[in-house]
Amino acid sequence: MAQRDRIHTGELYFPGDPEIMEEQLRCLEKLYDYNSTRPSQQEKRENMLKEMFAEIGEGCYIEPPFHANFGGAHCHFGKNIYANFNLTLVDDTHIFVGDCTMFGPNVVVATAGHPLAPEIRADAMQYNFPVIIGKNCWIGAGVVIVPGVTIGDNVVIGAGSVVTKDIESNVLAFGNPCRVYREINEHDREFYFKDKKIPREIREKYGI
Repeated sequence: MAQRDRIHTGELYFPGDPEIMEEQLRCLEKLYDYNSTRPSQQEKRENMLKEMFAEIGEGCYIEPPFHANFGGAHCHFGKNIYANFNLTLVDDTHIFVGDCTMFGPNVVVATAGHPLAPEIRADAMQYNFPVIIGKNCWIGAGVVIVPGVTIGDNVVIGAGSVVTKDIESNVLAFGNPCRVYREINEHDREFYFKDKKIPREIREKYGI
């Protein structure tokens, strides 16, 4: 089996294979151009993302600088996704993100890993496992998500967390390693920050 055929299987492979590197270079050239756009070039950015990503829905916005091993070529984004500065997608294999999810600044989503055995790692061998993030999630600033993790829908991951295991839907989770703290509840539909109440007209607008 060619090295290129192993990148989505979870098998060990050599990422320095010439065929892989040639493809990666083409993707990184597009990423460079995206990061060189001006803030006023919103339509151009949208069109570039459609060329760069495996899939991307309408209304997505990724604030440059944006970093990705394959420039988004293995990323599948829904619609209305927002990413703040310095989103890093280690997209050596597939990353799936659901509609209306938000990324704070300096988030890292990694699909690639390396063996613990130093003899193998010295030769730069690698393996990849996909990451899945559900709909309407808020991934806080500085969060790191490691290979093979699935995060459910409507999840909030607190700033600075390291997500090493799957997170169920409709919860607040944080920490290193990231753990579920509690479910999203009625209190969250009444208060938006500490003792700050959500105005009645906003609650009525969203039916909460």
